[in-house]
Amino acid sequence: MPKNPVSINAPVISRRTTAKVLAGLAAGLGIYQYKSSHAIGQGNTSMQVNTPTPGVRKAYADSTFGQIHYRYAGDKTSTEVPLMCLHASPLSGIVFDQWLAEIGKDRFAIAPDTPGYGGSDTPVEPPLIGDLADAMIGFMDSIGLQTVDVMGYHTGSFTSADLAMRYPDRIRKVVMISAPIFDQSIIDEYSGRIYDPPPKFADVLASTAESIRENGRGMFRDMTDERYEDVSIERLRHFRTGNWGFRAAFAYDLTAALPEINHPILVLNPEDDLWEQTSSAKPFIKNGRIHDLPGWTHGHLDAYTEEMAEIVRAFLAEQ
Repeated sequence: MPKNPVSINAPVISRRTTAKVLAGLAAGLGIYQYKSSHAIGQGNTSMQVNTPTPGVRKAYADSTFGQIHYRYAGDKTSTEVPLMCLHASPLSGIVFDQWLAEIGKDRFAIAPDTPGYGGSDTPVEPPLIGDLADAMIGFMDSIGLQTVDVMGYHTGSFTSADLAMRYPDRIRKVVMISAPIFDQSIIDEYSGRIYDPPPKFADVLASTAESIRENGRGMFRDMTDERYEDVSIERLRHFRTGNWGFRAAFAYDLTAALPEINHPILVLNPEDDLWEQTSSAKPFIKNGRIHDLPGWTHGHLDAYTEEMAEIVRAFLAEQ
C-alpha cells in the first residue's frame, strides 16, 4: 500500500467555493492571516494566561524524527482504549488542553506535537503524511501503547486516516475533526503559497499584528482571549516550518485512503474553513458517518468540551 497516495480524484467544486476555501485556509489555518468581524477583547476572559490545565501533564518520548513532546491525562491502566489526539497545522497539542482534561476522566488520553511543531524536534526535510504516521507509531512504541483510538484535527485527520489504512492492527476507531476533499484547482492554487521560501520573522510579526488589529480572532472566536493569545504564540513558534503540515496534507489523497479503511469512522464537521469540503467526504467513507456541528468553529474543544466529549464517548462505546 502506498505510503502517501498523491493522485487526486475528488468532486468538482465551483470557483466561488474554491475562492472561499482559499480565503478560509489563509484565514483559519495560515500562519499570519485572519478574517473576522469579531474584535479582540469580546471573548470570555475568565482563563488566566499560562495557567496549567488541571490533570494534564507533559513529557517527551522518542520517535522517527527525534523527540516527541506530548501532553497526557487519565489513567494509563484504564480498561478503555487510549485516545491519541493529533493536532492541526501549524499548531500543537496545545489545542487539546481542555479536551484532554475532560476525556481523560475515563481513559488515558495523549496529544503529541507533530514533528516540527510545538516542543517536538524538527525534521531535516518536510515530512509527508506517511512520515508523520510512521512517527506516531514510533511514538506509541516508545510509550508502550499497542492499540489506540485516534482523533485527528485538520492535518491530524489526514495522519489519522493514514494510520488506520497502513497500521490497521494499531488503530481501533477513527475520529476526524474535518475530512476535507479538495479539487485539483484548490490544490494547484494553494500549493503555490506553501512552497515559497520561509517568511522573514519581522514580516511575520508585522503581518500578524496588522491582522489582529484589523480582524480580531477570526475563526478562533470560540476561544477566550487568553487562549487565543497562547495559541497565536504557538503558531508563530515554528514560522519557518509553519506550512509543512499544509504541504503534507495537500500532497495526500484522502479520497484514495478513506475507502481502504475498514475501521469505524466518525467525522466531526464544525462550521469552520473546511465545512463544505468535509461534506464532500461522505461518498468515500466505507464504515462511518459525518456529524455536522453548525455554529462551532476553531476553539470548539474549549467552548464545547463537554458536548464534544458526549459525542465522542458515545461513538467510542459503540459495538
